[in-house]
Amino acid sequence: MSTIAPELSAIRAHGPRAPYDPRYDPLLATDPGVGRAYAPTWWVASAGTPPEDDGPVVKDIDVDVVVIGSGSTGMSTALYLAQEHGIQATVLEANQAAWGCSSRSGGQGQNASGRLKRSQWIARWGMDTARKLDAEIREGFENFRHLTTQIDCDADDGGHLHVAHRPEKLAILEREATLMREAFGYATRMMSAEEVRNDYCDEREMVGAMFEAEGVGIHPLKFTFGLLRKARALGVKVHTGSPVQGWETIDGVHHLRTPGGIVRARRVAICTGGYTGQALTPLLKNRIMPILSNSVVTRPLTDAELAATRFQSHTFLTDTRTLRFYYRLLKGNRLQLGSRSSVSGADAEDPVHLRLLTEAIARKFPPLAGIQIDHSWWGWVDMSHDMMPRITQPDGHKSIWYAVGYGGNGVSFSTWAGKRLAERVAGKDGGRAVFELPIYRSPLPFPNVMGMVESPLFAPFRRLGQRALYKWYWLRDEK
Repeated sequence: MSTIAPELSAIRAHGPRAPYDPRYDPLLATDPGVGRAYAPTWWVASAGTPPEDDGPVVKDIDVDVVVIGSGSTGMSTALYLAQEHGIQATVLEANQAAWGCSSRSGGQGQNASGRLKRSQWIARWGMDTARKLDAEIREGFENFRHLTTQIDCDADDGGHLHVAHRPEKLAILEREATLMREAFGYATRMMSAEEVRNDYCDEREMVGAMFEAEGVGIHPLKFTFGLLRKARALGVKVHTGSPVQGWETIDGVHHLRTPGGIVRARRVAICTGGYTGQALTPLLKNRIMPILSNSVVTRPLTDAELAATRFQSHTFLTDTRTLRFYYRLLKGNRLQLGSRSSVSGADAEDPVHLRLLTEAIARKFPPLAGIQIDHSWWGWVDMSHDMMPRITQPDGHKSIWYAVGYGGNGVSFSTWAGKRLAERVAGKDGGRAVFELPIYRSPLPFPNVMGMVESPLFAPFRRLGQRALYKWYWLRDEK
């Protein structure tokens, strides 16, 4: 693993950091730590000096709105509260700004939210709801696209290639491309393997691909730092090193205990993604399944390697495995590739998970077999039990809202979720049809088994099921 860039490892004015914990597991940990260092990601090493924040909470304070979590969801929620509703929120972050998903993700901004495809929306909710949901998520993508033109985040508006890794996957992609064109009005098209190799890269597993013009690859940490700067310029306070270690509600006021003091707030918005601890609030206990994803970034490719792999764009790719690989050429000519990781944090450092990625590089791009890996890391993805996010007030009697459950597709939609969450916290959601969509009108479900009634009783067995599913998915994808 790489080390943190020197400019990011300096001690900040409000004190030293705690060490990065590579075995941290939100399903088991009692808290996310206090002021822990960033994971050793390429994003951290290349983002430059983090923007100023307001340091840890150092005394008891009274505020109107608290946002828990300083990733792209939390910072966009705070930004839109200030920008559109005149509410200057206080953001509480356990560790460093954008410490969780926003400093570890793949940075692939797709026209999506959650794990379900549009054909699956239709199967679950019908065509009318699917079209309304598409319009909402498409508006969110365009909002994200616009933000990437305002923030210096290495944005590449080059679309997305969904790559068939086996011949039988082509028909599935062709059906989805037809649906995208005919039902939703997109210009999605199929490309032959030869076309992709001529115009994008020589990915050797590929037998064809579906191209979507809606896709923006970004540097996710630079992007979230940009949101933070915008929010603080409007008066938002961002307190790092300030985890919520206890939560009491007294006479309708939330008393959030941090190491430096109690924050008393009238309203709370939770934006903690895959780092949502079980003890934070009963409203989220057992409603998120944290899934580990591994990523690597290579040394810069030489001119000869670029010629051999025929990389001609920075357009990002994902393949059709259930446990998909996602990859792209970054600015500076480094290859980034990621996929699944271990089931638990305790096993995250096992070399087998890194080997899964290096072997994938060798299969997909044989000229790069054995290439030096400069950065290797993992991060937790917030998977909901029905594969779709929620941006909601789960209990109308409590002034608590959350936006979580993106399932790995939150890079673009998280900022729109923040905008919608801000509207809800500000009380501007009453009677509006958009908030009748499935992602807004109900809380996250509990786990279920084989379509049975959802129940928290299934929660202790989720990781047993995950291990079995990983084996089944591997057999289905590879054999």
